[in-house]
Amino acid sequence: MIITKQNLLDTHQRIKGYMHRTPVFTSRLINEILGAKIYFKCENFQKMGAFKMRGATNAILQLSKTEKEFGVATHSSGNFAQALALAAKLQGIKAYVVMPSNAPEIKKAAVRGYGGEIIECEPNLNARESTLNDVVNKTGAVFLHPYNDYHVIQGQGTAAMELIEDYTDLDSIFAPVGGGGLLAGTALAAHHFSPNTKVIAGEPMGADDAWQSFQKGEIIPQTNPITIADGLLTSLGDKTFPIIKEHVEDIVRVEEDEIVSAMRLIWERMKLVVEPSSAVALAALIKEKEKYQNKKIGIIISGGNVQLNKLPF
Repeated sequence: MIITKQNLLDTHQRIKGYMHRTPVFTSRLINEILGAKIYFKCENFQKMGAFKMRGATNAILQLSKTEKEFGVATHSSGNFAQALALAAKLQGIKAYVVMPSNAPEIKKAAVRGYGGEIIECEPNLNARESTLNDVVNKTGAVFLHPYNDYHVIQGQGTAAMELIEDYTDLDSIFAPVGGGGLLAGTALAAHHFSPNTKVIAGEPMGADDAWQSFQKGEIIPQTNPITIADGLLTSLGDKTFPIIKEHVEDIVRVEEDEIVSAMRLIWERMKLVVEPSSAVALAALIKEKEKYQNKKIGIIISGGNVQLNKLPF
């Protein structure tokens, strides 16, 4: 599927009544540290605390009336679980969420709070997928993939669309990459609405399947990822990767201490609650800062759903 400029415009129009138009913040100190002008698109202020509300809402709004009657289902240990539960609640439909038994209790509580029904499974991909299949077969619910879905990708791209609308002459936009839904959407937004703006991804060194895939030109599956950025543990999908391969300029890998340092900088200097995955994009820019002197840079702060009793600093 080719996602056009009109597809993205239609998506933004479709979902904007259900979203916050999140603010763009700046920091004089961070600008001085990096020698550039940085514009932070703060999706940590989005409903349910992350950009994933955009994609989940767009995917649900594309369903037929009959499909909605049976509800929606997904497997997720984190933000998409919460996003789908809330998006479904706002449309008055049922959400079934398969979550691994070791998922953080705070995230399970959020899913339940939004009215989602949790079905727990063993903490591995095979168990997640087989449990999801059982749920779909039993309920008739429509499976919505957390990122490898064109409607989800289009929804995620609306964050960068808004950033570009507010700041029309950005040299680059940095975003984190896990499964690639946000990165693919961001790259499409830049391609269609600001073609001179380069898109760069940040990725943890301990979960660098996207970097490997980008270098080799084919999907290299994620194996035993180890990183504090728990939102970036998944492999790229067959829908996200071709978009990334075509429209993303570079993927920058960052070490764990660089992620923690960037996260701390945002907390201390900007007074923003951001999760480790959100800090990866800034960490990547800091690592490459010599290339971006005197440039105007957008950064997608992807979310703020952090366990406060597990802060890394």
